[in-house]
Amino acid sequence: MANRRRRARKDKPGPAGFLVVDKPAGMTSHDVVDMARGWLGIQRIGHLGTLDPQATGVLPLAIRGATKLVPFLQAARKRYFGTVRLGKTTDTLDGEGTVISEYEGALPRESEVQKALEQFKGTIEQIPPMYSAVKRDGVPLHRLARKGEEVEREPKTVVVHRLDLLRFESPSLEIEVECGAGTYVRTLAHDLGQALGCGAYLSGLRRLGSAPFDIQEAHSPEVFEKAIQEGGLETVLVPPEKALGLAVIRLAPPAVQRIESGGDISPGEIERERPGTQVSALDTKGRMVAILELSADRRLRPVRVLPA
Repeated sequence: MANRRRRARKDKPGPAGFLVVDKPAGMTSHDVVDMARGWLGIQRIGHLGTLDPQATGVLPLAIRGATKLVPFLQAARKRYFGTVRLGKTTDTLDGEGTVISEYEGALPRESEVQKALEQFKGTIEQIPPMYSAVKRDGVPLHRLARKGEEVEREPKTVVVHRLDLLRFESPSLEIEVECGAGTYVRTLAHDLGQALGCGAYLSGLRRLGSAPFDIQEAHSPEVFEKAIQEGGLETVLVPPEKALGLAVIRLAPPAVQRIESGGDISPGEIERERPGTQVSALDTKGRMVAILELSADRRLRPVRVLPA
């Protein structure tokens, strides 16, 4: 705890918010976080949803006080573009692994693939891959896998909102997936291969969106580094209130002080809303102070307070 406080004191002051990084292939999500810590000279950075090293695309980073808001965003929908290779399986379920089986028969036709995809839409069960960050007795599965160990994993329920076949050119096919948090597209590719009887693995993956962030607002690490060096962080920073998408209210200094002390305030115009309604509260300078929630007794109470 003491070490954490010392690190926090060393953080350079600046605005809180989100950086939407277009992660390059070959970097882990933690590599990107470490890179951003170097750009900004701060420790308080977290990411929303791990991307595999070979995957590219949207990796939102929470900066400074915005790390407090990660739980409000990490369960959001994700959208991916994936390439699947039919006829082979690998130990990692993707192109980074070793081929462990190869199908000798005729590969399925497009109509068969289209039909098989239907069974993976909606609420489904997935078994997490061994090469994943899921933990068993406190140990990440990927560490066990690299030792040659394989353990039984409990299936988990995930939701696939949309699964479209975009292009079919055997032995490869391209898909677009919109899914809930916790869905493994690698497992989808593997399970599709099992359903078709020929095997398959995920040969490429690009995250197109992690709600509310989209690939169109993502930038390469080089763009962020240049913007920060030139003092233009605000030009690439998504404000926390924009990311949350809640109604915004402005607080006078006495109300800010009361909220930061854990107190409640009068709801003003929010009084007419339903209990449970949440809003983003900003101070007079535009800094986000807290997420407030309307209680049954018609008072606005802090749900999450951001550090000043």
